Amino acid sequence: MGKIETKKETKRKDLLNAAFDLFIANGFHNTSIADIVGKAGIAKGTFYLYFKDKTDIRNRLIASKATQLFQNAWMKLNQTSITELDEQFIFLTDEILRALEDDKSLLFFLSKHLSWGIFRNSMTEEKTPDGLSAREIYKQMIIRSGCRFDNPEIIIYLVIELVAGTSYNAILYQDPTGIEELKPYLHLLIRRIVRDFDHAGQANACPLNPEPCFQSVLSEAP
Repeated sequence: MGKIETKKETKRKDLLNAAFDLFIANGFHNTSIADIVGKAGIAKGTFYLYFKDKTDIRNRLIASKATQLFQNAWMKLNQTSITELDEQFIFLTDEILRALEDDKSLLFFLSKHLSWGIFRNSMTEEKTPDGLSAREIYKQMIIRSGCRFDNPEIIIYLVIELVAGTSYNAILYQDPTGIEELKPYLHLLIRRIVRDFDHAGQANACPLNPEPCFQSVLSEAP
């Protein structure tokens, strides 16, 4: 990356960091673009070189934060010998929940704004230091496991919605129980989802190389 590209990336990150701090402190609706550029120390006109409007920077911030959690957990998973897809999901889930327990402001932000559509778009846009997107990571997880699904996107959707929908209250409010008491139930349900939908060996399911299915179901949302 050249000096110009590095400078541009630094400004983009400065705007994202400023927006995150302000959204956490004041809320999305009480934060203006003027507030964001002021905190970042960047001219207001420069903001529009990187983002369309305040909603765009919020959505990109959400996608970046959510994908970073996923990628960090994947890097740790890659240091293990786990191959079963359900156990891979469980490992990732536990790592992500641990990170959110340590950063409740991030958890609160994501719980209010993260949607499947935003995460789905981020699956192809955000990259790891090795140049992998979340979409490519998920492909590798399936290939490693040998599982075959009629629709791989449905599986990750179900797991993400299950974990997100049940964990936020458990971490933030200990409701209906604490996250450690909830985890065994999450693990059991993740195993059931993966194993019940795994059609390994069926002719009409995704092959060991799931690229054709990913091309159709993990394409960018309009």
